[in-house]
Amino acid sequence: MFTDIDVFLRFFRSVNRRAVRDVDALPPEADGWTPVGGEGEMAWSINKLIGHMCGSRLYFASAYRREGWISPEPPDVSRAELWGLALDDSFEEFSRLVSEVGQEGLTRQIEMIDTPGATLTGWRVLLMMMEHDIHHRSQIDTYAGLNGWDPPDIFFRSAETIATKQAEQIAKYRS
Repeated sequence: MFTDIDVFLRFFRSVNRRAVRDVDALPPEADGWTPVGGEGEMAWSINKLIGHMCGSRLYFASAYRREGWISPEPPDVSRAELWGLALDDSFEEFSRLVSEVGQEGLTRQIEMIDTPGATLTGWRVLLMMMEHDIHHRSQIDTYAGLNGWDPPDIFFRSAETIATKQAEQIAKYRS
């Protein structure tokens, strides 16, 4: 549970930085790449996924502000050079919108879009937004891996690097 909007936004800033890092690491052939099969979100291009991430942030901000679960038009992400900028711009706009609500927004109730009378606390709406964002970043990273494009390690450490440290950690903490 988040009890301070500035703490939440600092944490989400790091999530946004990883999203920008990951899309900036994609090669030129990722621009316009679309999965071979699938329907709905499973058939969206990388460009469309990035635009969806940007727009969804503002969708959740609208709900958090009690202005309805309303999706804005996604930004122009038609070219790879626009991706990181669009993510940063949507982060800044999201931050501005939720900051205007103040601390009380974290604990007030927000009516759900699909269950009349059911509510969520504001901090849960913000966590839903962040989880949604991470979900689509992971989808893009999965597409990168399937295409042989190296997605960056999440915290600059690979599973293989961590595995080389296991014997040392076991000796230190289980001896």
